[in-house]
Amino acid sequence: MSGRQNRWSMPEPPIRRERVLVKNGPSRPSAVSASQTSVLANPGALKRDAHEPDYIILVAVVALAAIGILMVYSASAIPSYARSQNTFQLVAPQVLAGILGLVAMVILMRVDYRYLRVVSVPLAGLALVLLVVVMIPGPWSISSNGSARYLYLGPFLPDIHPAEVAKLGLVVYLSHWLATRGKGIGSFWNGMVPFGIIVVPFLLLVVREPDLGTAAVLVLIAFSLYFAAGPKLWQFALAVVVGGAGGVFLMLEVGHYPIERIQCLLDPWSDPQNTCFQMVKGLEALSAGGLFGSGLGNDKILVPSNANDFIFSVIAQELGLVGGAVVIGLFVAFAYAGIRTALRAPDTFGGLVAAGITAWICFQALINIGVVVAVVPVTGITLPFVSAGGSSLTVSLAAVGILLSISRETVERGWVSASADSGRGYGGTYIPGSRRRPIAAG
Repeated sequence: MSGRQNRWSMPEPPIRRERVLVKNGPSRPSAVSASQTSVLANPGALKRDAHEPDYIILVAVVALAAIGILMVYSASAIPSYARSQNTFQLVAPQVLAGILGLVAMVILMRVDYRYLRVVSVPLAGLALVLLVVVMIPGPWSISSNGSARYLYLGPFLPDIHPAEVAKLGLVVYLSHWLATRGKGIGSFWNGMVPFGIIVVPFLLLVVREPDLGTAAVLVLIAFSLYFAAGPKLWQFALAVVVGGAGGVFLMLEVGHYPIERIQCLLDPWSDPQNTCFQMVKGLEALSAGGLFGSGLGNDKILVPSNANDFIFSVIAQELGLVGGAVVIGLFVAFAYAGIRTALRAPDTFGGLVAAGITAWICFQALINIGVVVAVVPVTGITLPFVSAGGSSLTVSLAAVGILLSISRETVERGWVSASADSGRGYGGTYIPGSRRRPIAAG
């Protein structure tokens, strides 16, 4: 019982941390002092200073959010004026959500990310409760395209998309759980089975809305974290096979529309005026942009949901191939910096959270852009930081704040890990410490 409590207990977050460098040396360690021995024996006592955050992440995210607000206004101004004589009807909530997200990002960037381990269970529980509440009919539940998507909190508060909270809750809780498992993640009954038990409720509730696009993102997040935690390869392969079979079963249970979307992917012009209309218009918009685009607000092809799911078609049409390449390049820069942060995180929990947030943003962007260029079936998920959607923008920016908090404590190879649950202690993860050479005093 005491062992279980120790494993789940939250290490006290450090106040100010001081760097202690132990260089990589030969395989035979040399003699070390008493103080060095105590540090190596108790890596949780090591202290580090927080340095500046990763500016590649910061610049990429702020640039994407700014481009998003510009393109949402460009895509929605005329339709909004036609409906309500207010060109800011759609972009004003987006600006407000961006401000709230930036405030959350700055606050979380300055807070020690280890505190998240304290709230990991409540956050996951809150996400599950919100996913249940949104499906209960009532004035609080708002449907979009036949799916229960949003919670209405009143005229003065923004609507909440529970699926966005679920992404963050799954990343934080699953990272905490995997970090406490250590080598136990390689066990079938103590690693793989509990992992499935944790992930399945999130997936079932999101599929029940139904929202297959978000469910796919959750699956990719979960498998990314599971792989980073270092299971046996046959277990990971088995999990992928079981997950794929479960996904096919859920698609068949949801209804006929997933099959129709796959058929449109294979042949978009099989039904261009009905089922495949949105995909065909997206492709036409891509071709209309040329190299430099037709200019802001000068759309030749109107695409349904052009400010939301198909915002990339507006970017390609108005800013051309160059504008689309800039947006893709910003996501590539974010992916590079996010992976680097995960690899250099001071402990396994930080590395897993960084890997989970990076996988979340990058896979969602990949799916969204893949839909527009007709290599992925239409899913109905937003382009992170860019598409109109208050909950998506706010929660994504808050997640980036956590990623920046981790980046403020990244360390080069050869530094001692800061936490007792680091990869060095367990030797199993694919992130900090697990693949380093033996430590020796310099």
